[in-house]
Formats: sequence, structure tokens, C-alpha cells
Amino acid sequence: MCGIHGLYRLDGQRVSSEALSAMGNITRHRGPDDEGMHIDGACGIAMRRLSIIDLAGGHQPLSNQDDTLWLVCNGEIYNYRELRTELLAKGYTFKTGSDCEVMLHLYAEEGDAFVQRLNGMFDFALWDARRRRLLIGRDRIGVKPLYVLQDSQRLAFATEAKALLALPGVTAELDRSVLASYLQLGYVAAPNCIFKGIRKLPPATLLAIENNQVREWRYWQLPDRVDAMMSETEWVSSVRAQLEKSVSMQMVSDVPIGAFLSGGVDSSAVVGMMAKHSDQPIRTYAIGFEGGEAETLYNELPYARQVAKLFGTQHREILVKPDVVGLLPKLIWHMDEPMADTAFITTFLVSEFARQDVKVILSGAGGDEIAAGYRRYLGGHYAERFQALPAWLRRSASYAAKHLPADRHSGLLNTLRLAKSFLASTELGPDERYRSYLQVLGREAVATMLLHDQGGPDPLQAAFGRVGNSDDLHRMCAVDLETQLPDDILMLTDKMSMAVSLECRVPLLDHELVELMAAIPAHIKVRDGRLKHILKQALADLLPSEILDRKKRGFGTPMGAWLKRELAPLLQRLLSPEVIRTRGLFRSDAIQQLMADHAANRVDGTEALIALLNLEVWSRIYLDRRDPADVADELKSYLA
Repeated sequence: MCGIHGLYRLDGQRVSSEALSAMGNITRHRGPDDEGMHIDGACGIAMRRLSIIDLAGGHQPLSNQDDTLWLVCNGEIYNYRELRTELLAKGYTFKTGSDCEVMLHLYAEEGDAFVQRLNGMFDFALWDARRRRLLIGRDRIGVKPLYVLQDSQRLAFATEAKALLALPGVTAELDRSVLASYLQLGYVAAPNCIFKGIRKLPPATLLAIENNQVREWRYWQLPDRVDAMMSETEWVSSVRAQLEKSVSMQMVSDVPIGAFLSGGVDSSAVVGMMAKHSDQPIRTYAIGFEGGEAETLYNELPYARQVAKLFGTQHREILVKPDVVGLLPKLIWHMDEPMADTAFITTFLVSEFARQDVKVILSGAGGDEIAAGYRRYLGGHYAERFQALPAWLRRSASYAAKHLPADRHSGLLNTLRLAKSFLASTELGPDERYRSYLQVLGREAVATMLLHDQGGPDPLQAAFGRVGNSDDLHRMCAVDLETQLPDDILMLTDKMSMAVSLECRVPLLDHELVELMAAIPAHIKVRDGRLKHILKQALADLLPSEILDRKKRGFGTPMGAWLKRELAPLLQRLLSPEVIRTRGLFRSDAIQQLMADHAANRVDGTEALIALLNLEVWSRIYLDRRDPADVADELKSYLA
């Protein structure tokens, strides 16, 4: 696990070691244990290393026996032992015990198709000296990020965008064309990036430079096939076996290892499987809140304690309070890009907490996407039942819904919020209904808010165009795997864990498990309105029913409630009319109306306000070029 970066000079000039060092210095937090680089004329590749496997001998860049192939890789190859045995039998010689060295010899043996043999999370750069060819790539699901900058003179890449900003002639500029999609989704989806001139390499993508020609292609797609021949019992058995295999495979490590535990189905399943495959108690880490109703709704510590007791883990907990706002500038600097998902705060805090004991952590991230765990997946299920009601009753309910209050931080008001969202979508088609559930702000609201609508990408429409047509549930899960999962959940998981030099693994996103789950028919994956039905059945003998069937709660913070209370002065200052006018991006009156509606519970504006707030903090750091610590002091002064 580390951070990689590099340069290919399209103008033929030799890459400077100073440029590579500058990029590496920015991302030292990703790899405090080691650093290295290899320069061969117009190409240079480099890394910062966090030592996990082969602590003494895994220095990168790695090279083959005759030094014609060079590699830097950020991540882990979980099936490296099997691949190593196969390659040894074919006569290949290994210099180290590193898991990543198998990639060099697999490339020599199979060419670009070698990535199809890898089971792991990774981004990498491979220099083929004989062909004068650079190949960079990213894992199938997008667990590890990779940014690319290309102009007439060079192509540069890095695990974090801020490393590219360290290059001569590169300055941080906002790409205004992504603002509309950012406000709609709450994050910037690949291949776009918040920085003008920088883009993300999409998941499951390779990029090659040879003879100054750049070629990019996708090497994997979620299979669009449903297997209707297997029974539910057979699916349960297959899912259980693959889940157990995925968790046990990802427990390999030469350093202490632990697990995040929220008490939800996914993290509990990972901990339960880890306990089965360990002769020592598993170290588990949980985060919670205490205070009023909002904090209670988000607090999952009682469930985490129940699971910890069930499996006899070494369990530790941490509590979060509203004063966490002082962390925002630091965390947004680490994130590279702003987002509306407050899970980046909790993920950082629990990562920092766990890093006191362990260097590797396992997470349950991805379970909702592969097993259909989000409420939005039930939209079609309930829409069919709603359409069976008399027309007059449907019209009356839809009219009344427009006037319902909404607040996700209150039990009753959160139920009304969900009802309001559902009733507003009943006449929409499956794709648009999905969009209405997922979006932070609708198209009309965004158009009203933007001072200058510059068009821009529509990531959801593009994703729906790429995925198959087997059934509506498959399409929604596939779109989540293309968009929200890599560009929100996995992005924040990677950036926040690596901010404290902690490697986070996601066994539920083992690509073999992902492919298996994608083949399950919709009526088995979700049965009679029970989300994650097949996964829960596969875990029925491992987890108690009160864990399997409890209400879902996201891994965020009660920030919406805090913005009405303790953090209200912060919101008023960061989104004041003067600040909005100075930035020249949004209509101040539209933002003031949103703030008023949120405070009065007319709408739940939590995600929209956080998206705007975090964009302003990001702007002060990257566009105004201010130190995060200075911005943090300023934010604290607003609350004094």
C-alpha cells in the first residue's frame, strides 16, 4: 500500500528527479516507510511505500531479472501466492517476497491481459524499457484512485490529485463544467475531476503510452447475465462460500490487522468471518455519537458492542462531537475534492483511532451495492403497489406529500422525508426514479442555483448507457458500482484511511464475489421487500436476527442537525451573500432560501448544504492557496 506517481515526457525531454520528489513529498502520508523512483529518459515512475507484505524486501520500484520491466504499485494482490507458484514453475525468478512482483512476470508472460489474472485492489505504473512503453491501470472496482494530467508536453499520473499540483506550471483551477453534476450527486464522478485539466482514470481501465501515442481502454465490465437455473438454496451456499473465501484471502498481512465495526450487516459479516479464520481475537473499532435525538439516530455503538461480544473481539470505541468542524480543512485537503458525504469525517476519525494499534483494517464497504441494500432499490416494488390504488387517492397523496416536513435527523420527520421522496417519484420511469432518490439536488434546483450553467457531464445518464438491461435492480446496482461506489464511498475510504497511513481492505468487493452477486435474479436478491435477502440468508447462522434485520443507518454524522444548532454560525458565514457573490458561482438568494427551508424543516437540505459548505472550504484551501490549519482557525473563530 502506498502512493504512486510519475511522468512521461511527450516532448522527449528527460524526466527530472526533482519533479518526482516534489510529487512524492506531497503524498508522504500515504507511504511514510519508504520511497523510490526509476527514471529512464522521458519516463519516470515513483512511489511512497507503506510496508505491509515483505517489510524488508518489498522496496519499489520493482524490476524483473534483466531490469527491462519496472513497476510501482499501490495496493495489494491477494492471489499473489498462487500466481507466484505458477510463475516459478514456468522458470521466472523472483527478487523479493512482495505480492506486487508477480505483476512484472505476468506482464512478461501474458502482456496487457495480465490484469485479468489479478485479484486485488491496485493502481500501478509499468515501464517496458524494450518497447519504450508506459502502462498505467486501476483495479476493476476502483478501490484505489488514480488521477491523470495531460498537456502537449507531458502526461503525469498520481494516486492523489494534489501531487499533480506540485508539477511546474500546474495551478489549481476549478472546472466549472462539473458544478452541476457535483450539486446533483454530491461528488464529482469519473472521468471528471474538480480540478480543471486533471481527470480520473475510471475503474477497470488501462492507459498506455507508446511512440507518443496515448491509448485508453476498459478491461472489465460487470457481467450482464442473470442465472435463473440455480435455486435460492444453491445461491445461499455459493454466496456464503465466496464471502468466506474473500475475507480469508484479504486477511494476509505481515503487520497487525483489525476491522471497522458499525454493527450493520456488512461490517458484522466481515468480523464474523475474520473470527472464524483467526486464532487470535480480532481487533474491532467503532464510532458513535451522544446527545439528542439526532445523535441517537446515528449512534450504532450498542449494535457494534453486541457483535463484538458475540465474536469475542478486542473492541474499542470513539465518540464524535460537533467540534469536529476544526478538522474539515485538513480532511478536505486530504480528500482532494469536496463531497457531500459526511462519512469522510467519521472514516478519518475511526481510522486515526485504529491506527494506534494496527496498520491494516478490513471494512464492510460495498455490501449495499452488491447485495441491494439501499432503500432506493425498493422504489419499483412499492411503485407497483401504489399504482394499484384508486387514481383519486394517488393524486391526493401526491399533493399532500409536497407539503410534508422533512428532516433525516428525527425519527418521525425522517419517515415523512422518505414518504415525500417516494410519492414525488411514482410517475417516473425506473432510471429517473433512481435519480430522484439518489440526487442531492434536482436538475431544476441546480439550474436555479447556478449563476452560469455551463452544461457539463451527466454521469448517471452515461452510466445507465453503459450497463446492461437484464432487470431494473441489476441496472441500479450496476450504476452504483460505476458511480457512487468508486467516486464517493471508496474515494473517501481510501483518502481518509491513507491520511493516517492505514491500509483499508474491502473484502465484499472482491471481484469474484461482485460477479457472483450480479448473476442472482432480482426476486432472490430482494424478496418481498426484504433488502439484501440472499446475503442475509447466507449469514443466518453467523449473525442474530436483530443485526440482520435492523433498520439501516448510513455511516455519516448528524451534520444536518448540527447545522441547525451548534454549527449554524459556521453555515451563515461560509455561505453568506458576500462570500457567494465573491466566488461568482451561485445565486445567493437561492442558497439563502435553501438554508431557510432546511432550518424550518420544509426540506431536508443536509447534503446540499454540506456540498456547498465543503466546496467553499475546498476553495479557500486550493483556489485561495491557504494553509488548511489557517482555514481551520478561521472556522473555529466563527463558532467562538
